[in-house]
Amino acid sequence: MAEEEAEGQAVETLQIVIASAAQIPGVKISREKYLASALRGKFSPEVVALAIASSPAAAGISPDELSPIADASIRYEATKVTALSAVAGLPGGLAAAGTVPADLAQYFAHVIRISQKLAYLYGWENIFEGTAEELDDEAKSLLILFMGVMFGANGAADAVAKIAQNAAGAAQKQIAQKALTKGVVYPVVKKVSGYLGVKMTRDVFAKGVSKVIPLIGGVISGGITLATYAPMCLKLKGYLAELEMANPRAFVVEVAPCEGGDDCEK
Repeated sequence: MAEEEAEGQAVETLQIVIASAAQIPGVKISREKYLASALRGKFSPEVVALAIASSPAAAGISPDELSPIADASIRYEATKVTALSAVAGLPGGLAAAGTVPADLAQYFAHVIRISQKLAYLYGWENIFEGTAEELDDEAKSLLILFMGVMFGANGAADAVAKIAQNAAGAAQKQIAQKALTKGVVYPVVKKVSGYLGVKMTRDVFAKGVSKVIPLIGGVISGGITLATYAPMCLKLKGYLAELEMANPRAFVVEVAPCEGGDDCEK
């Protein structure tokens, strides 16, 4: 019973952190704008347009070609989150809420940002639904699984693979919603949430202790962020790049050789 209560509390902690992080301006990444910016100048306009309309893999762009683009995005987000990790407070409602340490919310805001960028490079559709500025339950569940992959939570990678196997083109979002809401993947989401919640609670304590020492505490906090953020992002990048939906060969239509007859071209 105590274990169930602890897991429930950990899940609630994670939900609060994600909700707070999602309120920070700039967390939402426009898939179309990001892909246009990331791919422009590296591929022809026709290939970029096809990548946006379908996916980079469907446009014939390989994971190897995407790798330096993904690395650049990871470096960008890592630099920003490291610089912000020692900031004590944020303006507006987030700081007023007082339930989530500002640097932790910022950290997970950048986790959400890089998760979207990597997902869009490797074939996933929009995570934020339409023009919505808030995460719906399905998007939140998918992000939790991505975070689970980053943090090495058991079952997270398999759950993402299950969604990816059934995902195809424009139907992807609906399929993902069905899988997450009808119990196929949700139990794993709950377990991963508990794991991440417990891990975050420990991190909050560790950072709180580091900040007892002025100035040095900020350096420690920034150092921890730099040492953990980029490797976790690289782990998610490597995993998403290996999924079939990121492989251009999955979109090649094989035509059987003609064996004669009136329909064969001469």
